[in-house]
Amino acid sequence: MRKQKMIRWIAWAVAGIACVAGGIHVYQKYQEREAAIRAIEARDQAKSQEEEDLANGILTWNGKKYRRNTAMRAILCIGVDTKGEMEAQNVAGKGGDADALFLVAQDAAKDEAQIVLIPRNTMTEIEVFDYFGNPIGTETKQLTLAYAFGDGREKSCELTVGALSKLLFGLQIDGYFAVNMDSIPYFNDAVGGVPITVEDEMVAEKYPDDFKMGETVTLNGDLTEKYVRFRDINEDGSATVRLHRQKGYLKSFIQKAKESQTADKTTITRLVDGIQEKAITNMAKDQYMDMGLAMLNSPKTMEDGDFIELSGEIYQGKFEEFYPDMDELKEIVINLFYKEKA
Repeated sequence: MRKQKMIRWIAWAVAGIACVAGGIHVYQKYQEREAAIRAIEARDQAKSQEEEDLANGILTWNGKKYRRNTAMRAILCIGVDTKGEMEAQNVAGKGGDADALFLVAQDAAKDEAQIVLIPRNTMTEIEVFDYFGNPIGTETKQLTLAYAFGDGREKSCELTVGALSKLLFGLQIDGYFAVNMDSIPYFNDAVGGVPITVEDEMVAEKYPDDFKMGETVTLNGDLTEKYVRFRDINEDGSATVRLHRQKGYLKSFIQKAKESQTADKTTITRLVDGIQEKAITNMAKDQYMDMGLAMLNSPKTMEDGDFIELSGEIYQGKFEEFYPDMDELKEIVINLFYKEKA
């Protein structure tokens, strides 16, 4: 009997220790999340000489001041999770979310480009509105929601641009170009299909008949949307996994488009003519055509280093939250869009 009591006592002790350890871990993660939120709020509220410089388009980094490189253009490409015509909505939340966010850094002097992949769940300050579209202030939320608070068209794009500009230390975004899911197969098939190698178990498990690990598949039609859009919302970090998959697709798409443009110089014209009525943009046709040509006509092959992924911490609550490494992000912004002030 005494031996059984001793065993029960040990079991209770082990269970108690496990509960305490689990509680400590949860509390630590909570504290880390709260610290990340406070860091964002402190950055937005701080009054300093650096903020005065920001208002004048100047960034400070490691004791040096930098001003905007006028040869570099910042263009935000937005993929919206809706289908059909992108009509203006009178009710907040009906216009869809920004499911994909890619910031193109176009070097007009060298006719080259790099792409920054912005996680949709990046936490930053955004403007929020009530059900009827009345402004009610700002909150720290996922960047994707900035689009949802707008009208599903220009207003949504402007809200997303504003939120991203704040995140990127006041960087002026020179233009935006938004399309929805109907455009994915159009772009893909216009270059004759895009070959990809399946390296993501998440999409392979969801569509085993279409995607097998390690195999090369040429994406066409609706198969393209399956590959670039699917994520398992029940899996922690699934949005980040999908973004990495999208990076691989973009790299392959651009290479296939470059090959198509080399064989047929009308490729970029066909792409632009076919999509311009579906897209929402504040750029003239020649501006976004120039952006496309910067990638397709450049003799430089876009390598992994030209697709920039952000580092940071992911917290999984009701919805995934991504907190970028702000020091690294500032360095990226300066390297791409600024030069040292004389």
